[in-house]
Amino acid sequence: MALAEFELIKRYFDTDALAFPRAGVVLGPGDDCALLEVPPGYNLALSIDTLNEGVHFPRDAGASALAQRCLRVNLSDLAAMGAEPLGFTLALSLPDVNERWLRDFSAGLSACARQFRCSLLGGDTTRGPLAITIQVHGLVSAGKALRRSGARVGDAIYVTGTLGDAALALPYLTQQPGFDLSALTAAQCAFLQAAFYQPEARVDAGRALLGLASAAIDVSDGLASDLGHILRASGNASTALGAIVDSTQLPVSTVFSSLIAPPERLPMALSGGDDYELCVTVPPQNEAPAQAAMKAMGLLFTRIGAVVAGSSGVRSDTTPDTFSGIMLNDGDGVLQPLKLSGYRHFGNNSNE
Repeated sequence: MALAEFELIKRYFDTDALAFPRAGVVLGPGDDCALLEVPPGYNLALSIDTLNEGVHFPRDAGASALAQRCLRVNLSDLAAMGAEPLGFTLALSLPDVNERWLRDFSAGLSACARQFRCSLLGGDTTRGPLAITIQVHGLVSAGKALRRSGARVGDAIYVTGTLGDAALALPYLTQQPGFDLSALTAAQCAFLQAAFYQPEARVDAGRALLGLASAAIDVSDGLASDLGHILRASGNASTALGAIVDSTQLPVSTVFSSLIAPPERLPMALSGGDDYELCVTVPPQNEAPAQAAMKAMGLLFTRIGAVVAGSSGVRSDTTPDTFSGIMLNDGDGVLQPLKLSGYRHFGNNSNE
């Protein structure tokens, strides 16, 4: 007999492994609402994402890995604001009740929740096509949150980690023609699986960059697109901001370099989404302490360019796909306008 909704919730989600005690959580699952207590001097940071089968993850995705991905991509939004994770809610749409799938999903979710000290606060289950909606809650000191709108001319542009790995993984994981996981080494397979299903939510990095970075965003739709978001948010109707990005400094992994032909590396590193690394701008006087903070946690932190001014820059009133203000430096001082965009949910997603 299939589990009823409340029995399903009790068995797989309202558990000590997921709904563990957390400072600031007054009441978790089991009532009509969760109750949170925001300490004086803090803001509550909220973010929500929905991931749909066949759109955001392959149809044959393993339940445990999928659960980790769903929570991690939301935690990445907290990281981009410099917020500390507090708890999350879960809305789960299921085509049917598969107890093995639920057990694995719950186990993966629990592992991630405990790693980031982010407990389950409540949620909902319903019948329908597989879709997972998670809303994360975090705390950040009042008035100190990293935002997209703080970049200024002269700020350096940095990214954490490496770029393009998740975009490289996707055709292998979806078994597109010419992309065969069995042709790779075990280490390469494991790397690609982790890049897509276990992206590093840079929570510690975001918190360490509070007071040092002037603006931040997580790279979810591709570096080209997300850097453009910072420039638009930081500019205004009268002041355009642009950027010069050094194409020779974009950090990529050894797996990426070994599997992608040189002509394809730059476009993928610039426009591939789902990396969930941080792209931040840092004022010159804060570069040394920001570098030291990232080095202390053993995190690759690469300077890839600088924010510039100019009439061709990205203004706040331009369309989302205008990247005329981002120029690529080929390493020899030759500048070319960037004509790549990132992923969009609606409209034409092809690169120009």
